[in-house]
Amino acid sequence: MDAIVASISSIVIGKEQEVRVALACLLARGHLLIEDLPGMGKTTLANAMARVLGLEFNRVQFTSDLLPADIVGVSVYERSEGAFQFHPGPVFCQLLLADEINRTTPKTQSALLEAMAEGQVTVEGQTRSLPKPFFVVATQNPVHYSGTFPLPESQLDRFLMRLSLGYPDLASEKSILTGGDPRARLKQLKPLVSVEELLALQDEVDAVGVAEPVVDYLQRLIQFTRTSGTFEYGLSPRAGLAVLQSAKAFSLLDGRTFAIPEDIQAVFPAVADHRLQGAGRGHDSGSRVLIDKVLDSVDVI
Repeated sequence: MDAIVASISSIVIGKEQEVRVALACLLARGHLLIEDLPGMGKTTLANAMARVLGLEFNRVQFTSDLLPADIVGVSVYERSEGAFQFHPGPVFCQLLLADEINRTTPKTQSALLEAMAEGQVTVEGQTRSLPKPFFVVATQNPVHYSGTFPLPESQLDRFLMRLSLGYPDLASEKSILTGGDPRARLKQLKPLVSVEELLALQDEVDAVGVAEPVVDYLQRLIQFTRTSGTFEYGLSPRAGLAVLQSAKAFSLLDGRTFAIPEDIQAVFPAVADHRLQGAGRGHDSGSRVLIDKVLDSVDVI
């Protein structure tokens, strides 16, 4: 896992913690939403993960005229066979990059709901399973940008985590500027794990132990979001399970078979940010400042 993190970080420079969190999202069988300004490396991160993990990769550029059939596929009448034949859409892959997902209409956005929740799609009454693992990396520009359709809460909740890469520090940016074309370096990445090994790692996450004091700490964090008055509404039990599964995956990345409070703290912002909204902030999501307040206000013991 250290070699995988190092390989991806050689392309997405200066963002090792974000890379680790993104890998934890995959190991926890979740889906990842990356929200940031254009040019921050969102697409590069998805490409690098697909190459290093040896996953079948498809990219869909979401636009205002995209239709659900453009994602899941469509049946076309084949005259030579005298029957309809299904042509799979780009969703039939192991890592799907849904680029600028909030530039398409809600009808098309919802086409991904079943795929993300169930690992299958239903077209014309017939259900078809998707490959395993199935991992969606969606990118979106900030919602205040023109021409965007904010994701509804039901679809936001389908994403286990939301990340923001942010600007690199000065040293990392210098490496980016002097390192040559990142697309050329992407092509040099080699798979470091097989699909079978990756599926086995996902199964290992389920076996990671969590001591009762760690669960109690997580419960205190959840209760704070519900009772402090900082947020419109607190985290749900499903969100608590998401934090716990993500923490177990993060501990596995560090080579441990048991979760510790630091694992909870590492994944909590990414899991909670898009599920919380500050009190009186309308439909704006909870800011990182408010998430940090939760972590600062709750004692570990």
